[in-house]
Amino acid sequence: MAFLFLGRLLKKVYLRLTYIIMKSLYILAFLFFCSTSLVAQSDIEKFPVFNECKDSAANDLEDCFYEQLYKKLKDNYKHPLESSDTSDRSVTLRFEVDRNGTFVLVRADAFEANVKNEMLKSFEQLPQIEPPTFNAVPTYMQFILSIPVPMNESGSFKIYSNSQVDDVTKESNNNTAVDSLAFAKANEEYNAIISDQYDRNQLKSDAIIPLSYQRYHRYEAAMNRIGNNAHTAVKPYTFNYVDQYFDLEAERESMLLDKQTWLGRKWSNEHFFEVAGENYWFVVDPGVDLQLGRDSREEITTYNNTRLVNVSGGIGSQITFGASVQESQARFPGYFAREVTSRAPDGGNPGIVPGRGIAEDGGENIFDYPVATGYVNYKPSKYFDLQLGHGQHFIGDGYRSLVLSDNSQPFPYFKLNAKFWKLDYTVLYTSLRDVRPEVTADDSFRTKYMTHHYLSYNVTKRLNLGFFESVLWQDDNQRGFDFNYLNPVIFYQSIELQTGSRGGNALLGFTAKYKFTDFITGYGQLTIDEFSGASVASGDGSYQNKSAYQLGVKWQNAFKVPNLMMQMEYNRVRPYTYSHNSVVLNYGNSNQALAHPWGANFYEAILIGRYTKDRWYGIAKAIYGERGYDVLSNGDNAFYGGDIYRSEDNRISDNGNELAQGNTSNFFYGHLEAGYVINPASRLKVFGQLIYRSQNPQFNNAVVQGESTMWLNVGLRTDIMNWSFDR
Repeated sequence: MAFLFLGRLLKKVYLRLTYIIMKSLYILAFLFFCSTSLVAQSDIEKFPVFNECKDSAANDLEDCFYEQLYKKLKDNYKHPLESSDTSDRSVTLRFEVDRNGTFVLVRADAFEANVKNEMLKSFEQLPQIEPPTFNAVPTYMQFILSIPVPMNESGSFKIYSNSQVDDVTKESNNNTAVDSLAFAKANEEYNAIISDQYDRNQLKSDAIIPLSYQRYHRYEAAMNRIGNNAHTAVKPYTFNYVDQYFDLEAERESMLLDKQTWLGRKWSNEHFFEVAGENYWFVVDPGVDLQLGRDSREEITTYNNTRLVNVSGGIGSQITFGASVQESQARFPGYFAREVTSRAPDGGNPGIVPGRGIAEDGGENIFDYPVATGYVNYKPSKYFDLQLGHGQHFIGDGYRSLVLSDNSQPFPYFKLNAKFWKLDYTVLYTSLRDVRPEVTADDSFRTKYMTHHYLSYNVTKRLNLGFFESVLWQDDNQRGFDFNYLNPVIFYQSIELQTGSRGGNALLGFTAKYKFTDFITGYGQLTIDEFSGASVASGDGSYQNKSAYQLGVKWQNAFKVPNLMMQMEYNRVRPYTYSHNSVVLNYGNSNQALAHPWGANFYEAILIGRYTKDRWYGIAKAIYGERGYDVLSNGDNAFYGGDIYRSEDNRISDNGNELAQGNTSNFFYGHLEAGYVINPASRLKVFGQLIYRSQNPQFNNAVVQGESTMWLNVGLRTDIMNWSFDR
């Protein structure tokens, strides 16, 4: 039985194989017939014919067509001398020859705009020729060719596709032709993407230059020369704006090191990742802020460990963008750690790092704090910039600003800027936060808003005057962003009166700058929070006379030493300035002052020297001041006017208020720093600094203590945000 079953199985297998073989033979015969039909059909197709090819045999028409097409393109093509590369490049042409024998361009792609333009000029000069035919009837033929440039005598095309159809079948086969073109395009599209044409595009763009004291002082030296129409108060600057007065490309060129390897160039000269093509570019830089130090008073080792990514780019000529993301852990010297914890927000986090943001508890007096900034800038015309972002701002020509500074952590904003004639007009619409436990509602931080106007006017080639006004209001009664303050050209004081004095807090003031010479510039600010002319005249020390002023001078190329800048500055802020009777409407954001980091009720004198030589730099800084803190001991809990986050309703007195009243403390801060810029593109630098800080209040309390601190600190840092340890 087993043998019988096996025999039947083998028979079935044999019959099945015979059927498959015969069927395959029929299919092969059919395909052979079709292929011979196609070959026969090719005898009735004809390529377009140049005059030089009319005597060629039918089988040679295709080769002759490509030879003549290459020759005519080459004869008319002029390769640009300024092209960035002259090897391994090509231009891709998509075109057709129509039934009239005319060359019709569909699309052209090239690695540089000037190369593309030259090839288009050559293509436009192609003559009308004898059209392609199908069954002796004129038809269309489509081509996709890659042309190596520069073109030479022995060159040739790379043919991606050619196809033709007659008039009768063109419409019915249109989808097939489109599919063929799309398939060819898909095969070449990725390789045709242009991305390696970065040529310091950032330096010629409207991208933001990150705020950095050491970087900006050199720009201002050029911008403040007599006769320049530059406006220097509103920061940060853009590369394009600075480049009008300071040659950024020449500076970068002078700092380049001779590095041949990829790693050497990326470490010393270039952005880590650079991409650019026609009408777009972007750069990406990983970065760090690694610091290691020793606090002599607390006898602790300090450190900062920041990892970051910084991105900048542009699309077309009107849109630029940038962003940075930082993740950090730090142990600060004792005085600065107390500054952090004294600003602790609601919700259990231990503090706020000034200029950075809310910090989580990392254990063992370590703060874990993230920072994120970003913006998109749109330039609709030569005169206007519109910017939406999350970042910091600074208004003024001094080391400090009594108007708006980068002391506060980044905040969301919309910025409108107009530059024309002798004017520079800036409007800021912002959203701020009050994060203190006493004002938190429903477990969420209290929101307040600020609108800020600043008008800068170059009165003469030496004198600049500025006017500003700011208004803050809180998001009470679901008020949201008050449309009364959207108008970019209105006097806010009148609006504040209409909405109620407790519904908003308006400040106004003036700035001035005078160029004594090309190298010496004087500057000043006056901020008025409240003002009583009668009280000023009587000298009664009214708390309502809330004002601040600044006077300063900068001396560039001091003592005839190139790139040496000396600066002297004096700041004086009366008690209760920037505070408000509604505790939320102070001039602050997230427990940090929006103007001077000391708040109010102080005076200070500053002397700074900055020197730059190639990639080396040095800083010397000395600050002396007198500050008035609250006593907060022996049952005295009165508000003496220094802490802008307290309500002026708790003031110590209506009259008789004096500068630095209350818990008076002398303050001295000395700072020496030297460093070397490792990479001028990413602003990576190595540095060492020595800081001495001393103060002696009348009463020690949780806010201030008498102490003298020596802090030695070294680090490797990407310089995209200022650190202000002088507080």
